[in-house]
Amino acid sequence: MRLIPFITAVLVCVVLYLLVIERQALMDFATGKGLDTEALATVGEGAPENTEAPTPVVEREAEKTVNPIKVVATHSKARVIDSAVILRGETEAARQVDVMAETSGLVVSQPLRKGTFVTEGQELCVLDPGTRNASLNEAIARLEEARARVPEAMARLQEAEAGVPAARGRIGEAESRIPSAEAALAEAEAGVPAAEARLVEAMARLPEAMARLAEARARVPEAEARLAEAMANIPAAEARLREAEARRPESAARVAEAEARVSEAEINLSTASKLAARGVTAENRVASVEAASQSAKAGVQAAKSQVIGAEAGVEAAKSQIQGALAAVQSAKSQVQAAQAGVTSAESQVENAKAGIETAKSQIEGATARIQSALGGVEAAKAGVISARSQLEGALAAVQSAKSGIQNAEAGIKSAEARVASARTDIERLTVTAPFAGLLETDTAELGSLMQANGPSGAHCATIVQLDPIKLVGFVPETEVARVSTGALAGARLAASETEVRGTVSYLSRSADPLTRTFRVEIEVPNPDLTIRDGQTAEILIAADGADAHLLPQSALTLDDNGTLGVRTVAADKTALFKPVTLLRDTASGVWVSGLPQEVDVILVGQEYVTDGVAVEPTYQEATQ
Repeated sequence: MRLIPFITAVLVCVVLYLLVIERQALMDFATGKGLDTEALATVGEGAPENTEAPTPVVEREAEKTVNPIKVVATHSKARVIDSAVILRGETEAARQVDVMAETSGLVVSQPLRKGTFVTEGQELCVLDPGTRNASLNEAIARLEEARARVPEAMARLQEAEAGVPAARGRIGEAESRIPSAEAALAEAEAGVPAAEARLVEAMARLPEAMARLAEARARVPEAEARLAEAMANIPAAEARLREAEARRPESAARVAEAEARVSEAEINLSTASKLAARGVTAENRVASVEAASQSAKAGVQAAKSQVIGAEAGVEAAKSQIQGALAAVQSAKSQVQAAQAGVTSAESQVENAKAGIETAKSQIEGATARIQSALGGVEAAKAGVISARSQLEGALAAVQSAKSGIQNAEAGIKSAEARVASARTDIERLTVTAPFAGLLETDTAELGSLMQANGPSGAHCATIVQLDPIKLVGFVPETEVARVSTGALAGARLAASETEVRGTVSYLSRSADPLTRTFRVEIEVPNPDLTIRDGQTAEILIAADGADAHLLPQSALTLDDNGTLGVRTVAADKTALFKPVTLLRDTASGVWVSGLPQEVDVILVGQEYVTDGVAVEPTYQEATQ
């Protein structure tokens, strides 16, 4: 059996137990914090069991009496340092643009290779003009043609304006004919009153004859109306008789129905009374049944009264039929007398109408003369209207001539627009650099066809401006308040370890929705173009200063809770842990905050002491 590996494993477990579980007891043993040997001996010799344990004050006094642990410390004083915001970002060209051709054509210029430095306005791509010069000449010719139309339009305007006075003269001549025509009309109208007087006299006799005729005729309808009324009363009287006879069965049926309801109500009343006597139903139910019984009895009386009324109606209808037949005989005799009066009145009316026709013929002759005179007046007025229409035509011709001038001027403007468009198209044949910079791509090859079909045009080249260059980073929202536009900034390029300086030129006002960071841009001079677009850089942006201590990185330690800090020498020469905040890591040490203005920091031995342990520091000069 191999004992050595087993013993080794047991020893390792014991050591790990002491280092991990009993670390404090092991440290106390190593620093001499155990109980005094004399006290242990006293306890071993049989001290009383109720002996009180030493108080914490006694223990601390005992700790101070043990040998202190030697450590190396330094006197550190806080200094104000620039607190920088540290970011990682990249370089970005100040300007980058894809130069496009705004027209189509074959490239006739030699290409420039990428990496070539171009100046502002330098030619990059030149396109073949093709037939554009011919189009320009055609547009110029159309412009001259449009300008030539203006004198012709002006001549038409002058001719139209010359016709306006003649048209106005014709209006005056036509208006002068109207008074003579109106005089002839007045003469014709003067003969009308005599003819009308004779007509009035003839017509005066007609109303009397018509009145007699009307009176006679009025008696006929009245007599006929009486006859019709008398004859119409017979069917109504017969209908009332039939209706009255028809009501007899209905009235009898209502009497029977009402008597049946009385019987039913009496049965219900008897039943309700018995149930009320037994207490099964309420008193109001009995009252309701009694009311229904009384209502049914009243219905029987009403039905009987209807039967009596129906009998009386039958007798009344019979007497009405007898009266209607007598009225018919009387109305017939009145109709015959009225018809004889109508025949006499009609002969008188015919005589009056003959006198009226004679008077009307005389009036018609006078009216014909008036119509003739009116025709003369209308002809004179028509001449005025015709002359005015001629004036309106002359004025319309003037307006048409003015419109012709406006159309000619519009044609000139349209032709000028086509000339300007052709010249602009020719100017677009040469694509130049908008600013000085480097070509990121080759320009278009000689003989290649550039199609400017899209909204952006055809691609000629890509130019980037690298002087000055931008450093772009993203500041977290916890640090954005420390950054301001115009602040000094520096950066170290990752590839070449080159350090550059500049100022903050832009700070975004809105955060990126995904990362919740703010874009910051730093402008850096780059006259020799050594800094390229897209290089990774570590950026430091200067912020307000803060008090900090410069300590070796080895002086940092962690307490039992994992808090970063340092061990310091307290005023009573004991170790004391102080938490710190790491501000910056440099080659000469780390800058930390959170310590007093002056403090003694343990540099060596801080891992072997805890709070309250007596120390014997050896001070060394500060390396800050």
